[in-house]
Amino acid sequence: MDVASASGSRAGRPRKVFSPAVQSTRDERAARTREQLLVSAARIVGEFGYRDASIQRITADAGMAQGTFYLYFESRQALFDELLPHFGLHMLEHVRERAHGKSDFFEIEEIGARAVFEYLQENTWFWRVLNEAEVEAPAAWARHHEEVVQRYMKFLKRARRAGVITKYREDELDTLAYLLIAARDYLYLYHLHRSKQNSGIPESVVRTYMQFVRGGLDASPPTA
Repeated sequence: MDVASASGSRAGRPRKVFSPAVQSTRDERAARTREQLLVSAARIVGEFGYRDASIQRITADAGMAQGTFYLYFESRQALFDELLPHFGLHMLEHVRERAHGKSDFFEIEEIGARAVFEYLQENTWFWRVLNEAEVEAPAAWARHHEEVVQRYMKFLKRARRAGVITKYREDELDTLAYLLIAARDYLYLYHLHRSKQNSGIPESVVRTYMQFVRGGLDASPPTA
């Protein structure tokens, strides 16, 4: 019997052997727990706002002890600094999946507008998480908007290289990205919070928005 085995026997327990499968399972459980805390935080912020989104409320919604929170986030603000960028990426991924396989710029733009509206209807807490972040989690707000603008810029640059956008120079595309993002945001804000329609984005809104986009970007002469 080797020394390690003898030591294990004397201690009354077997030696610990590293198992990648066990480690993977632990990592997966930790990832699920962390994700649940973020989901619960989003719901609580959506209902009460950042200032009243206490750790107690978040962990209660997640069905966890308060002590569990500190295994994943060092403070409430540390969680808030991740909240908007985390779910902002979820939203962008939702849009990417909807537009997968499409190549026409204007078709993708319409699909994207519908997909964002769809995400916001399914996750009604997102607007408050987004809008209050500018004050309560400014670093998160800046990261989210930088990610959105950068992705939109790539989209616009591809369209310009393809000859779809000819009215704007390369150095004007960042301003164009902000204009289009702002136009979308206010449409969503109006129809999510003021419209009584709950079945989806009205077709008249989509038509108007796409006419606006085509008129502003397409260099082809208007039809009679």
